[in-house]
Amino acid sequence: MKQLHELVNTLGQDLKRRYGERVHKLTLHGGFSCPNRDGTIGRGGCTFCNVASFADEQTQHQSIREQLTARAGEVTRARKYLAYFQAYTSTYAEVELLKNMYEEALRCADVVGLCVGTRPDCVAEGVLELLSAYRARGYEVWLELGLQTAHLRTLKRINRGHDFGCYDQITRQARALGLKVCTHLIVGLPGESQADNMETLNQVLDTGTDGIKLHGLHIVEGSVMAKAWRAGRLEAPELSHYVATASEMIRRTPAEVIFHRVSASARRPTLLAPLWCENRWLAMTEIERTLNRDGAQGSLTSREFTFPHADCM
Repeated sequence: MKQLHELVNTLGQDLKRRYGERVHKLTLHGGFSCPNRDGTIGRGGCTFCNVASFADEQTQHQSIREQLTARAGEVTRARKYLAYFQAYTSTYAEVELLKNMYEEALRCADVVGLCVGTRPDCVAEGVLELLSAYRARGYEVWLELGLQTAHLRTLKRINRGHDFGCYDQITRQARALGLKVCTHLIVGLPGESQADNMETLNQVLDTGTDGIKLHGLHIVEGSVMAKAWRAGRLEAPELSHYVATASEMIRRTPAEVIFHRVSASARRPTLLAPLWCENRWLAMTEIERTLNRDGAQGSLTSREFTFPHADCM
């Protein structure tokens, strides 16, 4: 039986091929806010959001260098790193402030590039030019865009604050400048079926992307969804549904697209449901088994609809 990295074009394997050794992403907190929380475009944030489940709020009191030093000390199997600005919206500031922060990271020894997580409606032209300049200097640069879904009805339902057209535009602009784009997608959003997930994938592939990051829906403490879940108005996705859907999406994705993640995790007590998300290896192991049985990444064209083993939502 093949291992997951033999079935999926993973970021880890791609970096190892190109750098000749392991390269790890070190997550950073830049102290950024979000326009969907501070009133610029909305308040309360996305209905699934509680950033405390994905980023350690304590780290925002440390400098970028201090965070990198601490994170690197936790990694024993790599000597090169990507500085990953993950929390909130990591382009939501004046360009000069962003430049100072990004360059503080790039001055650290063994940092070979940047991964910048953000929203598609928060990437100004000056930010693209700044990131493009780092690429021109030989750094690895990934712009990670939180799309989640291409469906406007769902984007409105989860209070996302942008549409697919916004994502399409900024993705094309970024890639025209030679930047790599990684698209974040959530499986299990309220009201979405497997067919909806496949349509989102098709639209993302039609736009063009260099990477994909898949997440199962997490219901976390402090989110709007947590209230709906407690009231019995929202169900958490089952492991079998996530595995069937994620596996099908992987099979429909061309082999050259790099998967940064095929499963995500969160911890209790922040995580309320589904509890299988506490251990991302549960989903990864099942995805590996499914791909061994049904075919690896790229074994289907993006327009084929099969779902031979799927449990429809």
